[in-house]
Amino acid sequence: MENVWRRRDFLASSLMGIGVSSWGGAACGQSESPALPTEVAAATEQGATKQGAAPETLFLTWQRDPTTTITVQWLDQNTSAGDSVLVTKRDASTWTRHPAVRRAYQKTELTLKRCEITGLEPDTEYQLRVSRTKEILRFRTMPAQATDAIQFVSGGDSGIGKAAVQNNQIASRQNPRFAFLGGDLAYDNGRSPDTFTTFLKNWHSQMVDADGRLIPMVSCPGNHEVDGGASTDRANAPQYLSFFDGFYPERSYGVLDIGDYFSLVMLDTGHLSPIAGEQTDWLEKTLREREGRQHVIVAYHVPAYPSYRATEGADGKPGTGHLQRTLWCPLFERYKIDLVLEHHDHTFKRSHPLTNGLYDRHGVLYLGDGSWGKLRPLNEPSLRPYLAKASSDNHVTVHRLEGDTRFHVALNDIGRVTDVCQTVSKRPSLRG
Repeated sequence: MENVWRRRDFLASSLMGIGVSSWGGAACGQSESPALPTEVAAATEQGATKQGAAPETLFLTWQRDPTTTITVQWLDQNTSAGDSVLVTKRDASTWTRHPAVRRAYQKTELTLKRCEITGLEPDTEYQLRVSRTKEILRFRTMPAQATDAIQFVSGGDSGIGKAAVQNNQIASRQNPRFAFLGGDLAYDNGRSPDTFTTFLKNWHSQMVDADGRLIPMVSCPGNHEVDGGASTDRANAPQYLSFFDGFYPERSYGVLDIGDYFSLVMLDTGHLSPIAGEQTDWLEKTLREREGRQHVIVAYHVPAYPSYRATEGADGKPGTGHLQRTLWCPLFERYKIDLVLEHHDHTFKRSHPLTNGLYDRHGVLYLGDGSWGKLRPLNEPSLRPYLAKASSDNHVTVHRLEGDTRFHVALNDIGRVTDVCQTVSKRPSLRG
């Protein structure tokens, strides 16, 4: 038997803690789409920031400890130095000033500005304001300990179209602590800074939770971040790495450790770093060092168990995910990883729990397949015995961590629940 709850039981349970109102009426079976802006951001005029408003491309991410830091980034037509970010605790009167660094945003006349704020308190709400502006924005740090449930959203393959805008809105209504995007953020292909700029404008305007807080974004690279889809030259991912080289300063994979309870391991499926060799060695070391962590989730772009592309190659070439299945999946099994987030195929999928590609109730669950804003029809799902469920739906997934248990709810682009499942830690030292 799969470790999956019926949707009715799940929605009725207080364990999940996601109010139906946060899903919108569609979660109750209604079919209305969420209200959209009068124009999709992709069609808005460039540089339309209102006087005194925060930069319309501003977003939050992390380079280091999410419990005590935050990184603020934005694009600016002002190329001069001297910008800073002012920060205070909510309802406090004393603001601290943090200088921003600046760098060229390639192929444009814009300047990228970045400010990493350190020395914050865990699980605390703050206000921030960019100098030369008046608008006050809000954010909160991650908790150092998982004494309460922790909720985040994930997906991939976004773009800047209508479906991406709808899913941004669905995701933000879940009040997540952060959002993870598993590659192919803007579809700029390493060549179109205007496309990436539009993606950031969408994110800034739509990824704000119900309490008015900005939702930080973390990500890993996909093929559409890189000119040509794959390269060992970081210069071929100028838009993506302009913003994310704070977390990926030398290599395009890394781990985000949150408090003492959660590690998100983000990998590169051959877009800027080869899968074999150094990256796989790093993965083995990283998983081994985190064996005592309650929650370790791995995420990357190209799936080991695709829902659309073929696992079998042709003309002597390997199929999709061959190296991941050969080199990475045995490590997931050895180190008792419960959940892997995959993308790239533009459908929704949930695998069976798998060991060596076969059903095993104690195996690894592979979830996602990247349809935040892009979509494909299903392709012979009945011939993929490793799949428990697949559908042609745009979706985001809400993840809720409670004790040793994780709940995963897939929501489509009108807010309907399309799948519910749970994973439970297999680590005996944590189960007691």
